[in-house]
Amino acid sequence: MKNRIFASLIFAISSLGLAAEPIAKNVVLIISDDLKADVLSIHGNKVCNTPNIDKLAAEGVVFSRAYCQGTVCGPSRTSFMRSRYLDKKGITLGENLIANGFYSARVGKIFHMRVPGDIIAGTNGADIEACWTERFNAPGREAHTPGNYALLNKNIFTTDLEGRESTKMPHRMFVSVSYEGDGSDQPDPKAAEMTIELLRQRKEDPNTPFFIATGFVRPHYPSVAPEQYFEPYPHGEINIPHVPEGDLEDMPKAAITQSRSELNGIDQFPENQQRMWAAYYATVQFMDEQVGKVIDELDRLGLRESTSIIFTSDHGYHLGEHTFWQKANLHERVINVPLVISAPGMKPGNSDSIVELVDLFPTVCELTGVPVPDSAEGKSLVPLLKDPAATTNQRAHSFTRNGESIRTPGFAFMHYKDGTEELYDMKSDPDQFTNLASDSKIGAKLVEWRKSLKMEKNR
Repeated sequence: MKNRIFASLIFAISSLGLAAEPIAKNVVLIISDDLKADVLSIHGNKVCNTPNIDKLAAEGVVFSRAYCQGTVCGPSRTSFMRSRYLDKKGITLGENLIANGFYSARVGKIFHMRVPGDIIAGTNGADIEACWTERFNAPGREAHTPGNYALLNKNIFTTDLEGRESTKMPHRMFVSVSYEGDGSDQPDPKAAEMTIELLRQRKEDPNTPFFIATGFVRPHYPSVAPEQYFEPYPHGEINIPHVPEGDLEDMPKAAITQSRSELNGIDQFPENQQRMWAAYYATVQFMDEQVGKVIDELDRLGLRESTSIIFTSDHGYHLGEHTFWQKANLHERVINVPLVISAPGMKPGNSDSIVELVDLFPTVCELTGVPVPDSAEGKSLVPLLKDPAATTNQRAHSFTRNGESIRTPGFAFMHYKDGTEELYDMKSDPDQFTNLASDSKIGAKLVEWRKSLKMEKNR
C-alpha cells in the first residue's frame, strides 16, 4: 500500500512534464563499469575484441562525443539516474517509469556499489530501493578467485589465496586473476543470466512495459576472467601509452592525480604496465560476451522490435596516460564514455554531437512516451537518433571534487577551485600534451567558458 501511494505521488509530480509519442515499449540499459571509450573498436581501437558491442553499434547510433558528469562511480551514477549535474534532487529514472506503469528491475551495479566489497558480500551498496520493482545482486569472489593472481605494481605473482589485495586495500586496483573455468562463477555472467530470466518473465506479461537496468562490473578492478580471455592479448605485444618528457610540467597541481606511476610503483615495471592493459582487454572482452547474451535473448524472444537498448559506462579510465591510473580527474580518457543507442525504427549512424550522461533519463522518457519531470537537467537524444547529423549540446560539463571541465567540439577547458586552469586544442592535440590556458589569443573564449561554469554558480 505504501509503495502504491508513493508511486501515485511520483506520478503526480512526473505528469507535470509533457509526454511524447512512444517509440519503444521497453528499455534495456546496460552499464559497463570503468570502461574507457578508446578501448573499443567503435572508437578506433584495433586490439580489443568486442564483437557484440560492435554488432550493437552497427544496428544503432554511436555517440563518439559522450561525456560523464561525475568522474568516479558514485557521483556519475547518481547524476545519470536522476539527470542532475551536481546534486541528488528530483526523482530517479526508475521511480518515474514505475509511476507511469512500468516494471523496473536492477540487475548488478547501477547506483554505486563498492567493487569489490559489495560484490563479494552480495550487498546493495548505495542503491535506491524506490527506483526498482525488483532488484538482484550478482556476487562473486573477485580477487579471491583461485587462479593465477598478480599484483602488478608490486611485481607479485602467485596462486596462493592468502595475502591478496582486496576490499579497501591500497593496491587493489593493480590486481589481475586468470583462472581455469568457464566464467559462470563471476558476477557478470550471473548478471547476464538473471537478466535473461527477467526478459523471459517479461515476455509472459506483454501488457506491462519494462525497464531493465543491468550493471556489469568489468572491466573495473580486480581484472578477473578465465584464462581464455587473456590468451588473445600477449602482454609483450601491447604498446603502452606514450608519455612525453616533462608531460606534467605545464599541468597545474590540482590537475595531477595522486594515482600515478611514480607514486604507486608501477613505473619500475614497464612490462607490468603492458600486463595491466592485457588484463583490461581480457575483462572488456569477457564483459562484451555478456552483453551479447542479453541482446541475443532479446532477439530470440522477439522483444527487440519493441525494446530500445542503451549501452554505456559510468566514466572512462586511465591506464598510464600522463603516467595517470584510474579515474577522478578531468582529462579526456576519463570523461569520454562509450554510448550506443539502438531504438526501434531508427536507422544506424554515428553522431559527433556533444552529449552528456544526464541526457539518458529524458531520452528514455521520450523513447517510451513517458513525461520528463521538471527536475531533469539533461536533454533528450531522440532528435539525434532520428538525425545523427543534428546537434543538441554545444558543450559538456564534468566534475571532480576540486574542479570542473567544459568540453566543446574543439577544446577541453578545466577550471579548478584554486583558480588554476588547463586548456587543450582537441583537434591538434587530442592526447592533451600542451596546456594553452595562458595563451592570450584564446582569452575571450576562456572568459566565456568561465561564465558557464556550473560549479562556480553553485558555490
